[in-house]
Amino acid sequence: MADKLRIVHCFRSPVGGIFRHVRDLTEAQVAAGHMVGIVCDSTTGGEFEERLFEQMKDVLALGIHRTPMQRHVGLGDLASARRTYRIIKELKPNVLHGHGAKGGAYARLFGSLLRVSRSRVARLYSPHGGSLHYDESTVTGKLFFALERIMARFTDCLLFVSDYERLTYRRKVGEPPIPNTLAYNGLRATEFEPVVPRADAADLLYIGMMRDLKGPDIFIDALALAGPRLGRALSAVMVGDGDDLPRYHAQVKRLGLEGHVRFLPPMPAREAFLLAALVVVPSRAEAMPYIVLETLAAARPMIATAVGGIPEIFGSSSPALIRPDPTELADKMSQALTDLAAYSKLMPDDASLRSRFGADVMAAEIEKAYFAALDK
Repeated sequence: MADKLRIVHCFRSPVGGIFRHVRDLTEAQVAAGHMVGIVCDSTTGGEFEERLFEQMKDVLALGIHRTPMQRHVGLGDLASARRTYRIIKELKPNVLHGHGAKGGAYARLFGSLLRVSRSRVARLYSPHGGSLHYDESTVTGKLFFALERIMARFTDCLLFVSDYERLTYRRKVGEPPIPNTLAYNGLRATEFEPVVPRADAADLLYIGMMRDLKGPDIFIDALALAGPRLGRALSAVMVGDGDDLPRYHAQVKRLGLEGHVRFLPPMPAREAFLLAALVVVPSRAEAMPYIVLETLAAARPMIATAVGGIPEIFGSSSPALIRPDPTELADKMSQALTDLAAYSKLMPDDASLRSRFGADVMAAEIEKAYFAALDK
């Protein structure tokens, strides 16, 4: 087997953590001499994502291929699946790496079809939370987890981004009957340089997708509660986009915070860190969020919810962690902003972050899984 691989990453939505993960991974894989390509949805993402694709296109030997992929299962999936399969077949991968529920389903099904035609393809799946966020007691959850059990038969290796994700898979789907590996999300060396906010920075920053799962509503409610406790109105910047954005504008207006909250479109995290003193990640569910790693690597203080893999970054007993609750978040905001220098000392140290969450560490673990899958 050749040391250089033809790797295709398949995922639906080129936004958020999955897209960030794929960008970092492809960069490391290209640097290692592999031929890499991307297949993803053409109907999601905006100008920010288009600029990122533009930066990537000249280094991906197998190209960037975008085709409509609907989020939910339906009749439209048939046409989408046919288009995606044709693209992947033409790329002739020997590693097909699916990310998220839809990307994972496509990668494993199409990889299996390619095997029928005698192509040797390793089929790998990274859930990134995905369908694992569903409640196993609901009809939808039971359906998705039954499908995951079936799809495990067509998978050569599961790649988890946090131990929480691996434990959740075991609890909701079952013990994986196939090899599985933990490979934490990782950051580039340049991202471990400190960022110092501007002199006119706001008090608080929310950066992420504008949907309830990520907690923008919790952030806004906590902002309204924390101001009176500190005896002044707090200022905040909210960076991101999503279908629920108009609802958060309305929430800010309803709470009388219009003059104190500024909404901005998606931008690189390190640019956003210039805009506020304290970063807040108020998510209701996560796998292993990049924004937490990026914030800490930039030496910015933050408050985060103890969900998903976040406690694996901070340590489960960290006083910087809270429940996804507006009152609890408001209390922590008040405490942190009263003495930000003291609060900053609660953050994990730089050396431990680099050793566990470097992009080089992540890429090495995943490459090892690729070759092990091909050697089966």
